[in-house]
Amino acid sequence: MKREIHPTAIIAPDVEIDEETYIGPFCIMGEGAHIKKGTKLVSNVIIESNTEIGENCIIYPFTSIGLPPQDLKYKGEKTGVKIGNNNIIREYTTIHRASVGGDGITIIGDNNFLMAYVHIAHDCKIGSHITMANVATLAGHVVVEDCAVIGGLVAVHQFTRIGAYVMVGGFSGVGQDIPPYMIASGARARLFGLNTIGLKRHGFSDSTINELKKAYKILFREKRTLKDAIKKIQEDLPYTDEIKHLIEFIQQKNKRGICR
Repeated sequence: MKREIHPTAIIAPDVEIDEETYIGPFCIMGEGAHIKKGTKLVSNVIIESNTEIGENCIIYPFTSIGLPPQDLKYKGEKTGVKIGNNNIIREYTTIHRASVGGDGITIIGDNNFLMAYVHIAHDCKIGSHITMANVATLAGHVVVEDCAVIGGLVAVHQFTRIGAYVMVGGFSGVGQDIPPYMIASGARARLFGLNTIGLKRHGFSDSTINELKKAYKILFREKRTLKDAIKKIQEDLPYTDEIKHLIEFIQQKNKRGICR
């Protein structure tokens, strides 16, 4: 299959478009963009400068990627967006290039499903196998780890982290870091236990889920300080990869605090 570019598309001279790609009607691509093999821009998609989109992505109409950040500190510096492979990006999604307050790039991994009206702001770092439902929005500098699910109409505060395998219920406001493997929900989101169904769907063993339940109870049900709870977990529970990741996430220096 050869590269196919609709005659109504507007493409800057130095744009790189690999073979087996499709650029549909009325798409606009700015300087420095790179579209890799097998990716399809359905129609009316805007790709701004210094944006790289990986292989076999499908991007639906009225999506814009790589436009300037909504950050008053940004004065036109050269920053960018990097998107991995096999992503589905639905209608009216907006993904902004980085500001000068981070490392200069907004990153999205592989195999993500971004539903209609999703917004990913400047400097976000999004992992792989993530689902963001309609109108889920991330403010600047948000980190989302692999396999998280963010429900519809969720708003995530800037500099917040969402851990791996987390489920955030729809219509939630996330203002603090959500530790891996948890469920969170609410206008001011709080924890509602372990994401047991999600973990089972991803193939976690019953023993692993049981150990994570024990860790959750120690951390959030026994009225301990986080420091004391972590010490008890390290003394009483097997130090599996999942327990290690949970503890390291909580111990990592953060700006927003841990959702309880």
